Amino acid sequence: MNERQSAKQILRKPPWLKVRPPFSNECRRIRSTLNGLQLHTVCQEAACPNMAECFASGTATFLIMGNICTRDCLYCNVEHGQPAAVDENEIRHLTDAVKKMKLEYVVITSVTRDDLPDGGAQVFADCVVRLREEIPSCKIEVLIPDFQGNSAALQKVIEVKPDVINHNIEVVKSMFARLRPQGNYDVSLQLLKNISSSPVISKSGFMIGFGESREDILWLIDDLASVSCARLTIGQYQQPTLRHWPVAKYYHPDEFAEFKEIAYQKGFQYVESGPLVRSSYHAAKAGTIK
Repeated sequence: MNERQSAKQILRKPPWLKVRPPFSNECRRIRSTLNGLQLHTVCQEAACPNMAECFASGTATFLIMGNICTRDCLYCNVEHGQPAAVDENEIRHLTDAVKKMKLEYVVITSVTRDDLPDGGAQVFADCVVRLREEIPSCKIEVLIPDFQGNSAALQKVIEVKPDVINHNIEVVKSMFARLRPQGNYDVSLQLLKNISSSPVISKSGFMIGFGESREDILWLIDDLASVSCARLTIGQYQQPTLRHWPVAKYYHPDEFAEFKEIAYQKGFQYVESGPLVRSSYHAAKAGTIK
């Protein structure tokens, strides 16, 4: 892939991906509430097209431990570099935001922090504990990095019993090493297996449209099913900038529907699959599935 692409190389977005950005009154209220709390939602940072729907249903995804990632995946628009120290007031800001937004379901995620001894696992655990203490009715999902395969770090998160532990495998195996050079497919799969072996619900997600084959996608669904992953999200990759990996294909909604049916046949408890699906889409709805 060249550093820059010409406009001729960029695929035209199909009609089902052309959506208006969310500017509902609910979104305005949420933005106003967050102002001054020194805390951001992934929903806002990514300008997620589902933001208004999720906010209205009492769900939001918060980014902790800063906004600079120690890794540099070829599809991701998060800034790469040396992160700052973890803000000791971050957990208080998080709980304040959840209270003011009157959220019923919270997703907590982070940039990858390979600079921290446990990858930030203790920060995740502390957030869960504080939220449980202050807002016991709120359900909590954590979307964690791979912790470099550190099982003791993962155990810190499991022990505080969030409702769901999500780790996105992101891309198919055949393209993993190139798109996620600092990650490891087998490490991610083993982490998901360890979560599935715990009392906490396991979840993962991936994007398609990088240039993978249909067989690659089916293989990945099989791999996730083999480690007893309970919940799954499948969404369309959309290139953030010309510097990022180009979109090779925009999958039709009917193809996403087919992958969803296949995943259910493989034993997943809950599946969201569609062009605009992100890892936290309908997360609260999934929480009602036993």
